[in-house]
Formats: sequence, structure tokens, C-alpha cells
Amino acid sequence: MEPTFLLIRHGETEWNVERRYQGQLDSPLTARGIAQAEAIGRRLAELGELASAPIVASPLGRARHTAEIICAKLNRTGFETDERLREVTLGSWDGLFRDEIAARSPGIFETHGPYEWYFHSADGERYAAFEARLAAFLGDARRRPKLIIVAHGVVSRVLRGLYRGMPRDQALRLPVPQDSIFRLSEGRIDELSV
Repeated sequence: MEPTFLLIRHGETEWNVERRYQGQLDSPLTARGIAQAEAIGRRLAELGELASAPIVASPLGRARHTAEIICAKLNRTGFETDERLREVTLGSWDGLFRDEIAARSPGIFETHGPYEWYFHSADGERYAAFEARLAAFLGDARRRPKLIIVAHGVVSRVLRGLYRGMPRDQALRLPVPQDSIFRLSEGRIDELSV
């Protein structure tokens, strides 16, 4: 039987509001981010037996906090973390604003476009390594009948792309809302509104 995954991006953070790139640094959830996580938890509770799926989250604070809120709404305790679900690191660009990155690497956004630039900092993670760790996670996850996954924006894009066998450029353009659940099941990806 094909497994079912429910993929969730963490709630809005202070750095999301500031338009600062977090990478593998962290920032607290905003009041809106907490409300988003609570709404996701309530929506998950409506999904019957899928709501009892094990929860696995990125170990980064914003994803862990989101998972804790979801667990509280589902009257559950505890969840797993998996290092492979960490957001892509931009290396020394983690925590910077767009103009700060542009000043350090003139032309980066024009040369690599709106999504590829993530993988082109001098000391950050390259796409091949990022994709490989997510592919390894997905391979292990496929051994489980159902799973709730709490992660990050670029992680969500690439995981969905791997799941559907999308070309890299198509996957990197996928939307990454913080108030939706993506259901990956039977080769399909459906967005569940919250």
C-alpha cells in the first residue's frame, strides 16, 4: 500500500516578516505563526485516522515549535526529529537580508534567478547534497504507512518535487504557504486548506 504523507511548513516567524533568510539559523514564531500552527492542528484533527500518524519534524526551533503546537491540538505528546529535514543552509548568508546578500555577491539573483541562488553561496549547501539528504529521508519515510512532516519552505518544494519526479526548476517554483497541508498520496499532491 502506498504511504500517505502530510507535509507542513512551519508557521510564520519574525524573520519571515522581516524578509530575512533564515537558512539553518532560527527565529521565533510570530503570533500569526502560532495561530497558523494551531489551525493546522485543528485541520489535522478532522482527517480521521491520518491524524494519528507519527509526526516527524526538522530539529530547527521554528519547525519544532510548530510540531509542539500541532501535537497539543491533537492531544498528543512527543514527536520525532530528523536532521535531514533541516532547511538548506546558505552558509554565511544565513540570517541576512536580500540586499546584504547582493552586496556580498553582486549579480547573484540576476545570474541564478529567484530560486537557484539558494545553492550558490560560497560556503552554503549545494543542490545535489540537499536533494540527496531529502531523497534519503523520503526513501526511509516510504517504509511507513503514514507520516506527518513538519519542515521548511525549500525542503517542502524539493520533497514534493522528488515525490512527483518533477524537474528541479519546476519543483523550486512550487508555492510554500504556511497555512496549508500538502497531502502526498498515491502519486498525487493535494493542497488541503486550513
